[in-house]
Amino acid sequence: MIPLNPILSHIDNIPSTAGKFKPEKSSVCYIHHRLRFHISHPKLTLWPIIFLSFILFFFFLSPTSTTAPRRGLRTTTTTSHGGSSRWETRLKSSAKPRSCTGHTVLVTGAVGFIGAHASVALKRRGDGVVGLDNFNRYYDVNLKHSRKSKLLDRAGVFVVEGDINDDVLLRRIFDLVQFTHVLHLAAQAGVRYAMINPNSYIKSNIDGFVNLLEAVKSITEPPAMVWASSSSVYGLNSKVPFSEKDRTDQPASLYAATKKAGEEIAHAYNHIYGLSITGLRFFTVYGPWGRPDMAYFFFTKDILNRKEISIFEGDNHGTIARDFTYIDDVVKGCLSAIDTANKSSGNGGKKKGEFRIINLGNTSPVSVHKLVRILEKLLKMKAKKKVVLMPRNGDVALTHANISLARIELGYEPRMDLEMGLKKFVKWYLDYYDVKKKSSW
Repeated sequence: MIPLNPILSHIDNIPSTAGKFKPEKSSVCYIHHRLRFHISHPKLTLWPIIFLSFILFFFFLSPTSTTAPRRGLRTTTTTSHGGSSRWETRLKSSAKPRSCTGHTVLVTGAVGFIGAHASVALKRRGDGVVGLDNFNRYYDVNLKHSRKSKLLDRAGVFVVEGDINDDVLLRRIFDLVQFTHVLHLAAQAGVRYAMINPNSYIKSNIDGFVNLLEAVKSITEPPAMVWASSSSVYGLNSKVPFSEKDRTDQPASLYAATKKAGEEIAHAYNHIYGLSITGLRFFTVYGPWGRPDMAYFFFTKDILNRKEISIFEGDNHGTIARDFTYIDDVVKGCLSAIDTANKSSGNGGKKKGEFRIINLGNTSPVSVHKLVRILEKLLKMKAKKKVVLMPRNGDVALTHANISLARIELGYEPRMDLEMGLKKFVKWYLDYYDVKKKSSW
């Protein structure tokens, strides 16, 4: 007889017939007693197998330290995928309209400039609103968090921190809420940044858009979609004012190309799946809580800091002008596009979903020189100006919107002139950045 292990040699002998031994102490002692047997007894070979099975069973069931949550990590995406009851409750509550006639709207890019204003406007009029945003760092993320805390949170809009490329998250959101509309504003913005990080435009403006369309078309009752195209799609078109019927096959920037591609992709989903899709071509939107990469914004900053600003001119001293459109006017256009959108028909149904492309501009272009003069007047400071030839970076010399279709389709009528709109912006800027300016007149 050969003992299994010398360390067990002190254990008393036990009966060789299974089932007749009763432990006097704990079950653990019982297992240890049963381990001492003679290999020459074939009936007892079952016990080491049982013992090892118990060990392996409890080993694999026990949680390891690697699964424990670590402090300081974001949990928004994890809880959204995992179905946290608190997360679901807040999302459903935010999505609930005040009346049975109200819309239920998912706003992507909700902490962006237009997204934040549109979300608040929808919520205040009684619609249910859920925001989605990845808080990317294309510009100061603190400004985005401020929009969330000071605009969206106060209005009662719940914002999910996540990416439109996350199809699992999108499915989860659409499973929880039956949206009537999607206002898709999430995008990689900016003409010049495309020369630095072109892949970000493909990932967001094309891949992300397709991912969202795939999620929408898979729903039994697909929501109508309103999404942000851009005036940049007119590219090198020299015919003004720009009409929706004009050619848009000469983009001057990668940003413009991705927006034009988005329009074609949207048309395909409308044609094949009957999705109701409205594309809004925005023209240089400005106002409080605006984007720091826009000229009016960084001109204001540089003038206050007494830094030199570069004013672009075209060939032969040609004027550079923009159709500046105030944020409140654009938001009204967005809400009207939602209100007038037909329902999507979905798979297999008779095509009811419409496809629209509509300009949202101010139809009053203003030169960059005049923009600077207005800012000097409002700030009571002289700008240090340097006039330079506009580089080949994707910018175009002129944007000018024909808004006839917007008037017909949306009842759209912009009302804010540039000086009054900039006055509102400057007031916000001085307050937000707590600027104590000194006049240089």
